[in-house]
Amino acid sequence: MASIELFAGAGGLGMGMSKAGFHHVAVIEWDRDACATIRDNQKRGSGLVQGWPIVRADIRDFSFCNLAGKIDVISGGPPCQPFSLGGKHKGYLDSRDMFPHAIRAVREIKPKAFILENVKGLTRATFINYVEYIKLQLSFPMVIKKPNEEWFDHLGRLERLRTKGRYHGLQYNVISRVLNAANFGVPQRRERFFIAGFRTDLGIEWNFPDETHSREALLWDQWVSGIYWERHQLPKKRLPEPPKDISKISRLPERPSAAAWLTVRDAIHDLPDPEREASSRSIPNHIFQSGARPYVGHTGSPLDEPAKTLKAGDHGVPGGENMLLKPDDSVRYFTVRESARLQTFPDDYVFTGSWTENMRQLGNAVPVRLAEVIATSIQEHLSASGTRVASI
Repeated sequence: MASIELFAGAGGLGMGMSKAGFHHVAVIEWDRDACATIRDNQKRGSGLVQGWPIVRADIRDFSFCNLAGKIDVISGGPPCQPFSLGGKHKGYLDSRDMFPHAIRAVREIKPKAFILENVKGLTRATFINYVEYIKLQLSFPMVIKKPNEEWFDHLGRLERLRTKGRYHGLQYNVISRVLNAANFGVPQRRERFFIAGFRTDLGIEWNFPDETHSREALLWDQWVSGIYWERHQLPKKRLPEPPKDISKISRLPERPSAAAWLTVRDAIHDLPDPEREASSRSIPNHIFQSGARPYVGHTGSPLDEPAKTLKAGDHGVPGGENMLLKPDDSVRYFTVRESARLQTFPDDYVFTGSWTENMRQLGNAVPVRLAEVIATSIQEHLSASGTRVASI
């Protein structure tokens, strides 16, 4: 199936789409370093990005009209800084808000479906009306804001159209949900906001995929059966303190049916210690970065839990966010390779440039595994619907 990737960044969402069987007709990104990362990996032969037609362009100047009828799915993550909890919260007043152009892409291409992602901060009470506005514009993409019409007035017009229920133009069934990546097999507690839509004429019923992993299953494996510690060959004398709520888990009649959350230890256990082992230098992107220090509210990620959310930061990498909290309570920065594993990028995908730039790209990325789960579900529903897929 044919797709187009908007705001590709380092390629996490796009890779998930590729793993689900989508063929990218275009991969659009403005950032020079992010484009260089993808192109460098294409030269290295990294499988998931081979054949991607990279287009470095400002989406505000990009016309999608020649792609109308040729694309099955649009995917992308409009820049999240306007809505990030770590940013300035300007939202729809921020010139970096690219949702209007994602909506324009849907209007001009008329795909069968789309999947857009953003930070959880978009769901804050401050932005609740604007989120509804985005979703209604995606539902009725041909109903365009009039010249000099305020967005709130346009919202009212779209609301009236929705309640009238007699619109016969291009229309999408749109739903949204916040998903925690840890619940889908990603070793990181990363919550992202997803908006998905299917063209109404296809008659597709769809919901976001069911969660496959849980904290309860991890705690059972750690503190009831002990198989987690056995797998990592940790003796009892070296185990951390159990969590305060472990008694609730131990009283369960049987192990939860879900798979266990994956932890930092699960993700990086086979990598040499970059601070102490010279062999780490032979592994791409596995270089020790000095200067890590904890401060209030930013104490690093424990080894035996999913990592805290990796972040990019408004002015570079936030010091306390992207750190490993070691068993002796000391901290160090995650290497770029460790961070890539926490984002489920394949080991053959190499990041070039400075540590800060690499971490910025990773902090902005969608975990590949989470993207694959969602994209696979979309692909399966489109295939099962019996509609003819787009041809290029």
